[in-house]
Amino acid sequence: MSVVDFYDRHPINVGQVLAAVARRRGTLAGLTADHLFDFDQDHYGGLAAVETLARRAAIGPACRVLDVCAGLAGPARFLAARLGCRVVAVELNHGRAAGAARLSRLVGLNDVVAILRADASALPLANGAFSVCLSQEAFLHVEDKAAVLTECRRVLGPGGRLAFTDWIAHARLGDGERRRLRDWMAAVTLQTLEGYRALLGRAGFSAIEAEDLTDEWRPILRRRLEMYRAWRDDTVARFGDAWYREYQEVYAFFVRLIEAGKLGGGRFSATRP
Repeated sequence: MSVVDFYDRHPINVGQVLAAVARRRGTLAGLTADHLFDFDQDHYGGLAAVETLARRAAIGPACRVLDVCAGLAGPARFLAARLGCRVVAVELNHGRAAGAARLSRLVGLNDVVAILRADASALPLANGAFSVCLSQEAFLHVEDKAAVLTECRRVLGPGGRLAFTDWIAHARLGDGERRRLRDWMAAVTLQTLEGYRALLGRAGFSAIEAEDLTDEWRPILRRRLEMYRAWRDDTVARFGDAWYREYQEVYAFFVRLIEAGKLGGGRFSATRP
């Protein structure tokens, strides 16, 4: 399965986000970014995870931020609304890029959150244009991770910071399980903590830090699986019963791997010299 196909039918999408907000508020009139934050953060750890990356990258109002593989751009809107910075959110999937632009426009942030549909391994952006690059649980879908990290270094100015989270493989993850993750979830070339350290060094970064988040993510994955199960009616209405059952199987497999200590998460930060 390609990453585009996977996210074309992801349970978290712009329609689901707006429907959830409407159920809570009774209307979509007068939306602000805060109304979206419980629903538009398609990554593990919610706003606290974004805040942690922002601290690691020392993001402030003067920063020029690039959100790489941004999805629906929930973190980009949070950074713009809460920290006052300007963000460019790069996303490959057409539907998610369009959804990100729609949500940003609805909450009046389209002047400070720009959505750019592009391939992260060949960014159409100028050298040194940004002071920070961020990404959350996206590089697992990128075949050529070295190219993306090299592009992040290129678009950062001297002293610029890269901070991201991603899935990591532990030693017991088998070849068959890797193939299933690739086929079912477009998870390609899964790296280890040390593998990412090496890739970051070869891409020209310094002050590299890597933190294992596996224990922190384990309960988050359990809750996410229960959330998807609770969304059965909505998911079936959007994508059909066969897709709902297939996604449940995929995600349950995902959770079993992290429970077994074969798969986990990592947080990384580094500096462009």
